[in-house]
Amino acid sequence: MNFLAHGWLARGGSDDFLYGNLIADGVKGRDLQAWNAATAEGIRHHRRVDAGVDQHPVVCRARARAPRDGRRYAGIALDMVWDHFLARDIADPALIARCYRVLGQRPAPDRLAGMVPALIAEDWLTRYADLHFTCRALRGVGRRLRGPDRMGELARWIESDYARLERDFAELWPSLTRTLAI
Repeated sequence: MNFLAHGWLARGGSDDFLYGNLIADGVKGRDLQAWNAATAEGIRHHRRVDAGVDQHPVVCRARARAPRDGRRYAGIALDMVWDHFLARDIADPALIARCYRVLGQRPAPDRLAGMVPALIAEDWLTRYADLHFTCRALRGVGRRLRGPDRMGELARWIESDYARLERDFAELWPSLTRTLAI
């Protein structure tokens, strides 16, 4: 659910490419024929970014510090905390406005249809700069998952490990922008 990071890494592409990057978490499967070529390429780019981030040594080290019971979901929490640092430190109001415009002009996939209007109306991409908002959003994701509330645990971990996560981001982000930005 790291819309801002995916938007940032895709900002050099067309609006259709950006849209694909923003909605990819809501698109299942490998068959992307229902999407135009640029949107499908954006979805594929998003998936390459996710694969690269998940295997990045910084992310692997951070995930290993997460509470043992929450490690299965630690990638989601880390994605959201990366958006927090982006919103806090590298805010780009023009990019945020473009993301909202692109999302607002096109229908979201069913899996995101209920969330996208709230994301836009409540200005989540700007509000992620507030750690309390980010942790509240993380807990919201946890309420939608089955089983024990691992996201609440992870929100507490993010708050307690904040300084180390901040250093992790300072190492991770330049690497991602060099290798995965369009």
